[in-house]
Amino acid sequence: MKIAAAQIRPVWLNKPATIAKVIDTIRQAASEKVDLLAFPEAFVSGYPFWLCRTDAASFGNPMQSNAYARFLEASMEADSPEVQQIVEAARDYGVSVFLGFNERGSSIGRGTLYCSLLKIDAKEGLLGVHRKLMPTHDERLCWAPGDAHQLRTHRIAGVQVGGLCCWENWMPMARFALYSGGEELHISLWPGNAAVAEGIVGATAREGRVWSLSVHGLLSMSDIPDDFPFKAELIAQGHDVIFNGGSSLVAPDGTTVIAPAVGLEGLITHTIDVQEVYENRQLFDVTGHYHRPDIFDLRIRGERFDTGKLWR
Repeated sequence: MKIAAAQIRPVWLNKPATIAKVIDTIRQAASEKVDLLAFPEAFVSGYPFWLCRTDAASFGNPMQSNAYARFLEASMEADSPEVQQIVEAARDYGVSVFLGFNERGSSIGRGTLYCSLLKIDAKEGLLGVHRKLMPTHDERLCWAPGDAHQLRTHRIAGVQVGGLCCWENWMPMARFALYSGGEELHISLWPGNAAVAEGIVGATAREGRVWSLSVHGLLSMSDIPDDFPFKAELIAQGHDVIFNGGSSLVAPDGTTVIAPAVGLEGLITHTIDVQEVYENRQLFDVTGHYHRPDIFDLRIRGERFDTGKLWR
C-alpha cells in the first residue's frame, strides 16, 4: 500500500476553498498512485489556534463569541453535501482518505463542534466519522468530547487501518481498541509541530507492532483572514508561524522511516509492507499471544448520542 501525509495549509475559515483544496490534493495523490491519503487534524476548515494565545476563557467576551461563531460556520456536518463531494472525489480518483475536520452537530445540537476524523474508502465510500474522545486543555472551549461510535478499524486496500486525533493517541485504551480491531496501519492526525507528538508515534509502532503514520499541517498568521477578531493583536505580539509540519512514519520495529518533515509543504509518501507487521509480532503481539484476556477485559460503549432522537 502506498500511503501519503498531506502536509499542507487549509484555507483557514473558508470551507468551500478548503474542500476544493482537499479534492485537488486527492487528485494529486492519484497522480502519484497513492492508495491512502491522510490530512491533518481539523483540516476543514482549520485548527482553533487562537484559544491558547488569547484570553479564550474570559466569560462573555464578545470577540471570543464572534470567533467561535465564525469557526462554527466554517465547519461541516457529517451528512452534508460537502462530505459527499469529498466521498465522490475519493471514488473518482481511486484514493481512500482519512480527513480531520471540524464537525458541526446536527439537529438541535448545531451549536456544538466536534474534532472529527472522516474515513472514506475509494470503493466503498463513507466508512464513518470518529469524534475525538477528549479535547485537550484549551480545546475544550471549542470542541465537545466525542464517543466510541467509530472507534474501530477498516479494511482498506488489503490493510487494516485505524486512526486517532492528536492527544487521544496517548489514551492506552483507545489505542488498544484499535489494536483489537486487527490494526496494521495506525494514522495519527495532529494540527502541526512535531513536538506535540514526540514519543507517541514510535511508541505506538512498537506497542502495536504497526506502521505508524503521523500527519501534521502548516499554518502561519499570513493564512488567517484579516478580519478575524484576534489577527492584528496576535501579529502585534510577534506571532508568525503557528504550525511548521513534522509528519513522520515509523515502522513496526520502531525504526524511523521518515523523520519529522519540518517545513516541507506537499505530499509525503511511502509504500508500506504489511509483512513487516507480522514479522515483528513473533516476539510481541499485544492482542494475541502476549495478551491475557483471562485477566484483562476492555469494554467499549459504541453508542452515539443523537440529539435528533430527543424529539419524536
